[in-house]
Amino acid sequence: MRHLTMLIAAAACLAAMLPPALAQGSGDGQPVSQCLAIARAIPPGVPKVIFASAEASENPLAMSEAVTISFEGHSTYRIETPTGVTVATDFSGFYGADPLPRIVTMNRAHSSHYTLNPDPGIEYVLPGWNPAGPEPAEHHVVVDDVYVRNVTTDIRSWEGGMVPDANSIFIFETAGLCIGHLGHLHHQLTEAHYAEIGRLDIVMVPVDGGLTLSHSGMAEITNRLRSSIVLPMHLRGTYLQNYLQQMSQEFAIEYLDGNSITVTIRDLPKRPTIMVPSNLSFRG
Repeated sequence: MRHLTMLIAAAACLAAMLPPALAQGSGDGQPVSQCLAIARAIPPGVPKVIFASAEASENPLAMSEAVTISFEGHSTYRIETPTGVTVATDFSGFYGADPLPRIVTMNRAHSSHYTLNPDPGIEYVLPGWNPAGPEPAEHHVVVDDVYVRNVTTDIRSWEGGMVPDANSIFIFETAGLCIGHLGHLHHQLTEAHYAEIGRLDIVMVPVDGGLTLSHSGMAEITNRLRSSIVLPMHLRGTYLQNYLQQMSQEFAIEYLDGNSITVTIRDLPKRPTIMVPSNLSFRG
């Protein structure tokens, strides 16, 4: 295990030296992913690897630029990179539209997670499903200092079955940080999903307790990802406390005074922490 920890740390060190906007030279023509560089460095045969980020936070070569993440409403978070690129997640036009983001990601589960008429001023509109056919959506987009990619999952249909690849977990890589948004996740993740996701320093998770996954199901995923910062979203009523209670043994709970955090890879919390925006602070 010590050898594995050193290997992951070395991979993190190497990955931090490759800003996403400049790292265009992978063999298949895709940008180089610093999150997957760590995942792929793990020797084969290691079972159920958890992609922890503690080693990366101690990496002296990691970037020190700050990223600001703000809860806008429902499942929309706004991400602002060090160079000022703005991203709005699960964008329907109701939240995160002012000022207009340069990049929006969307998911198909409900109309509150996407719009068919995005403002034409948005430069990059990334649907989490493929509007053109049954094949999975695949995004590898570099905008200045952020690399955006996706990992598809299925969603429940109104008829009771599952629609393949209709949701995407979007991953945003910027300033040495790996930031994930689980979207409208309807099922447990497979080993293949975890391998495709790689390391997540910050993850945004739906905590409705049923419209996506049960709180116990979402707690299992959160524990497995072991991100340094967990940002809840997609709240249903006052059900947040049930999720927090299930997580409180392993994760610290912090109630924010506002709806934004500003973070660098250097100051990620040592203990994994769920940070609850003030607009989600239903404590009863």
